[in-house]
Amino acid sequence: MADSMGGSETETLRAIFDAVVAASHPGGVLAAHLPEAPKGRVIMLGAGKAGASMAAAAVAYYRERGVGDERLVGIAVARDGYGCAAGPVEVVEAGHPLPNAAGLAATRRVLDLARGAGPDDLVLALISGGGSANWLLPRDGITLEDKQAVTRALLRSGAGIVEMNCIRKHLSEIKGGRLAVACGSATLVTLAISDVPGDDPSVIASGPTVPDPTTREDALAIVARRGIALPESCRRVLEGDSCETPKPGDPVFAGQAYTIVATPHSAMQAGIAAAVAAGYRPILLGTDVEGEARDVAREHAALALDARARGERVAILSGGELTVTMTGSGRGGPNQEYALALALALDGAAGIVALSADTDGTDGGTGLASDPAGAFVSPDTLARARAAGLDPQAALANNDSTAFFETLNDLFVPGPTLTNVNDCRIILVGGGMA
Repeated sequence: MADSMGGSETETLRAIFDAVVAASHPGGVLAAHLPEAPKGRVIMLGAGKAGASMAAAAVAYYRERGVGDERLVGIAVARDGYGCAAGPVEVVEAGHPLPNAAGLAATRRVLDLARGAGPDDLVLALISGGGSANWLLPRDGITLEDKQAVTRALLRSGAGIVEMNCIRKHLSEIKGGRLAVACGSATLVTLAISDVPGDDPSVIASGPTVPDPTTREDALAIVARRGIALPESCRRVLEGDSCETPKPGDPVFAGQAYTIVATPHSAMQAGIAAAVAAGYRPILLGTDVEGEARDVAREHAALALDARARGERVAILSGGELTVTMTGSGRGGPNQEYALALALALDGAAGIVALSADTDGTDGGTGLASDPAGAFVSPDTLARARAAGLDPQAALANNDSTAFFETLNDLFVPGPTLTNVNDCRIILVGGGMA
C-alpha cells in the first residue's frame, strides 16, 4: 500500500478484514457442529475453497475422540492453491472459476465413495463457496470443454450467483441434490460455509445435498434473459426432462441434516467488533448486497461523502457478491472494479479510505492462488494514478482494475485464506481528519 494512506488506517482496514476471515475459518467454527462418529466409517466429501480446511478440522476432531484413521476416509476437492494436509482424507486441487480435468476426475471418485456408503456409515459433506467449479460431472453428452465454455459465458454475462447455479445444477450429475441421491441408505450430514446472499442451501456450491426448487425452464429463461451463448450439447440437455433435479418433498432427503456453520452475517459481526475497537461507529449496509460493482460503489461513495460532511467517524461495512458485466478486455474482479469506481466517485475526498476484498483471498483474475483479493483506496489514489500516466475512467471502461491498482502498488494480496464468506467491503470515514 502506498505511503499516502496512514499506516494506522491501513492496519485498521486489514484488522477488520482479518477478523471477518478468522470468524469464518473451519478451524474455529466446525468442531461445534460435527456429529458423533458412526459404527462404520466417516466418509468426508469436501468441496470448495474451504473443502480441504474443513476436512482437516474434521479429521482432527475425530482423531481426538479416538476414531482411527482406518475409519476416516474421503476426498476433499479444493481450488488450486487452497489445499492443506487432511490426514487420511485425500486432498485434490482443481480449477476455479473454470473447472478442469482434475476436478472432473475427483468428482467421479466422490460419487463412487458416496454410492459405496453403507447403512453404518456417515457421509459428511463439507461444502463451501467454489464447490460449483470444484465438483463437476456434466450430464451425458456434455464435455469438459462445453462446461468450461458455459462457465466463461456465465462469468461475462453479469449473471448473479443464484442464476449461475440454477444453470449449473441442471447440467450436472452431482449438483442440485444429486449427491444426496448417490448416498443411498447411508446417513448424510452436510456442514456448509455460506458465501451466497440469503444463505440458501440450494445455492451454496449449487446445493449438491439438498432439494432444488428451480427448474430447467428457469435455467432456459436465464439463458435467454442474459443472452448466454450455450454449446449445443448444453442446450439439448436443458430442453429435455431428464435434466430435472430432485425437488422439495422428495423422500431421498428425509432424515438428512444440514447445518450452516459460518455465514457472511456471523463473520461480519467480528468485523463490526474490530471497527468499534478501532474507534469507529459501524454502519452495516448488509451482508447480501448484490448488483453491478461500479453502480454499488457509487452508492456507497455517496454515503461516505455524506458522513464526512457531517463530521462523522464511521466504518461503512458490507458483504455479499457483486458482479461485473464484461465489456472490455482488461483484468480484474468485482472487488477491484468496485474499488476503482469508488475512487472515481470519491474524487480524492480527504479523510476517506477503503478496502474491498474477497474473503477467500482472490478476486476474479486468472484462477491462480496468487491473484489479488481486492484493492485499497486512499484520498490520493486518483492523483497518483494520473501522475503515473493512468486514465482511471478508461481503466474502468476496459474492466482493467488489476493493472490500474498494480501500477499504484495498491492491490491487496493476502493469499488463500482457506475459507469463503464472500466480499468484505470496508470504508473508513474520518480517521485521517483533524
